[in-house]
Amino acid sequence: MIPANWEKESEAHQKAYKRLLEKGNKNKILKALPELHEEAFEKINCLECANCCKNYSPRFKNPDIKRIAKLLRMKEGDFVAKYLFLDKDNDYVLQQKPCPFLAADNTCDIYEDRPSDCRRYPYTDEDVLIKRIPLTLKNATVCPITFTVLERLLEMEGK
Repeated sequence: MIPANWEKESEAHQKAYKRLLEKGNKNKILKALPELHEEAFEKINCLECANCCKNYSPRFKNPDIKRIAKLLRMKEGDFVAKYLFLDKDNDYVLQQKPCPFLAADNTCDIYEDRPSDCRRYPYTDEDVLIKRIPLTLKNATVCPITFTVLERLLEMEGK
């Protein structure tokens, strides 16, 4: 179940998250992440939310493009032309929001072949959480799982 008012709390705690991620004990944080990640995923069902799929695009790397184009029985160039564009970072991203592969019930039509970024999101079990702080802070306002993990890290820091 998604926590009530998590978005407002996340906005209010952005400075505390930033301080924790910049100045906290990185080894302690990294050691805690796998358990906190599992704990959050046990409590929160992504299918209730799908904010990530509704509001953001993953990067589509070449292996992702090849795999998904094959699944859709399209030529890679046709897949790129229909669904993707190059962003300012020179990454292929979706042309539209929400994701065209997001079904009405918040499931993914290409789930087994989804991009690597989708598989890894919200990065709450990897060092991306502390290495890419601006991304983590943004994710905390989009994803209740990121919010939950950061809240637990703040609790642990207070002990």
